[in-house]
Amino acid sequence: MSNLGEYLKVRRERLRPEDVGLPGGSRRRVPGLRREEVALLAGISVEYYLRLEQGRDRHPSDQVLDSLSRALQLDTDAETYLKKLSTPTKPVRRRAARPEQVSAGVQSLIDSWTTTPALVHGRYMSTLAANPMAIALSPYFAPGINTLRAAFLEPEMREFYEDWDETTAKAVAYLRSIIVPAIDDPQVIDLIGELSLHSDRFRTLWAKQDVRQKTSGTTRLNHPQVGTLTLNYEKLSLPGAPQQMLITYHATPGTPSHEKLQLLASLTTPVG
Repeated sequence: MSNLGEYLKVRRERLRPEDVGLPGGSRRRVPGLRREEVALLAGISVEYYLRLEQGRDRHPSDQVLDSLSRALQLDTDAETYLKKLSTPTKPVRRRAARPEQVSAGVQSLIDSWTTTPALVHGRYMSTLAANPMAIALSPYFAPGINTLRAAFLEPEMREFYEDWDETTAKAVAYLRSIIVPAIDDPQVIDLIGELSLHSDRFRTLWAKQDVRQKTSGTTRLNHPQVGTLTLNYEKLSLPGAPQQMLITYHATPGTPSHEKLQLLASLTTPVG
């Protein structure tokens, strides 16, 4: 089964007949919708849909993809992911990946933010650079650490993220949204394999095939020195640096979290 076929199958099985206006019943042998029901809703033949799900046809037209997205009730991120899976790719000769580096200008910029935690992610959520405030917020934000791996495999991170379940669900959905062009990259395979082997939570989330490219929001963190922080985060793509993402955390002025962040900054500033 192709990546496209697996995605269609999982999304089909997650929908109930009543979700799409079809009768249910107690005699259904499979979870979710039947293949023929998806075909009916999408306006395509059952045989053609079967070929897609079995991987015998991997590049349907945009019209078919639009119909399938509506039939499976995909949101914008999930529809984008579906279309990326369906885009023909030319075989390329893989070269050894060059070590990722953050430009001196970006490093200088984030270092100048003395009260704003900031870090730069490279491929697949590994930290390439971080300012002192980011490391003070969490040692697992330090350069060289994969924040996704840390979230699932480091026990401290269960305490750090107040809503660990929600945070990990978002992280996995985000990973899936960014890996399509390199879904066969050995680094991706190794990361997914390691997390699937050592984390039941990751394995369950990965099987759900959720996709979400959320680049801003709010998170609640438990810091051992300053206590609970409610912080806003932003993820910004860096121009001229493919796959590098600048991530910042900040608190709303006038809130207790803002005061605590200022306190953390004072504890981080060297004396002398």
